[in-house]
Amino acid sequence: MKQLIEGEDYYMLPDGRLVFSAKYHLDRGYCCGKGCLNCPFEYVNVDEEIRRQRLLDKRKQNGQSST
Repeated sequence: MKQLIEGEDYYMLPDGRLVFSAKYHLDRGYCCGKGCLNCPFEYVNVDEEIRRQRLLDKRKQNGQSST
């Protein structure tokens, strides 16, 4: 198993939660369906309602319009 590198494969939130990076997800090669924060696969395996909200949230973070 590959050794994970902090700052490259993951980072820690101030509350102690571990968040995988988009690079980690791309290296894995697929969407796991859990609605990960940095999913580079447009949440293809996530429930439709959750996927819609995650994509809208991502657009807001990037300063894009939701229309």
